[in-house]
Amino acid sequence: MRHWAEEPEDDADEPLVRPYTITGGRTTAGRDDLTLITLISVQTAAGTDTPAGRHALQPEHRTVLRLCARRPVAVAEIAAELDLPVSVTKILIGDLIDAGRVKARPPLTFTHNGTLPDMTILEAVRNGLRGL
Repeated sequence: MRHWAEEPEDDADEPLVRPYTITGGRTTAGRDDLTLITLISVQTAAGTDTPAGRHALQPEHRTVLRLCARRPVAVAEIAAELDLPVSVTKILIGDLIDAGRVKARPPLTFTHNGTLPDMTILEAVRNGLRGL
């Protein structure tokens, strides 16, 4: 499939699908909690993987589900794999979150010894940066 921004060739065999077609005309995601590093993983709820449910999904939705089936994947990685703008990818992911098919979480940040950083230290760094 050709990238949506590329110019079509005269003898192109495959149709060019514009992002607004993929998103049903929506131009912004209904969610503001999805960032480039937000991790997306498949929600393992019973009954969501029915034949009727799979049929209702667009190919891009199914690709997101396939990508996130084994491990959580960042929004930026999903956008790169889909070869779509991040804004379009966020709309597609939002659809899947609303349908209960995937869940989103911010990435965990660990220190060198495998523990979460102390909030006191993080607040001190933040306050120091603000003071600059």
